[in-house]
Amino acid sequence: MATVPMIEYDDASDEVRAIYDDLREVRKTDFINNFWKALANQPGILKRIWAGIKEVFSEGEIDPVTKEMIYIAVSVANNCDYCIHSHTSNAFNKGMTVGQYEELLALIGMAHQTNGLASGMKVPIDEVYLK
Repeated sequence: MATVPMIEYDDASDEVRAIYDDLREVRKTDFINNFWKALANQPGILKRIWAGIKEVFSEGEIDPVTKEMIYIAVSVANNCDYCIHSHTSNAFNKGMTVGQYEELLALIGMAHQTNGLASGMKVPIDEVYLK
């Protein structure tokens, strides 16, 4: 259950509607997902987060599928069910294959295991990795 109301387009302020309109234009969809509707309770945060998302997901050296896969991995690490589901859907929509997804999950699982072991044992960092 949400802890804040979901701000629908018809109930939004002009400032929020402008951001929703930009979301729709950039993403080429009429769908405004619940994350943005929740953030709309604080228009300044909504505006800042949307600007950041547009920046990091803009065309760059990392391809769109890889960006989504990284977002999935971080979302798993942070135990964010919403982000896991939304970015997994986005990754498949952008071309991630089932095989890539299975490999990603194996990598995430292995990273959790080895991170836990290295952290628990306080393994000293090798000099070669500090350069």
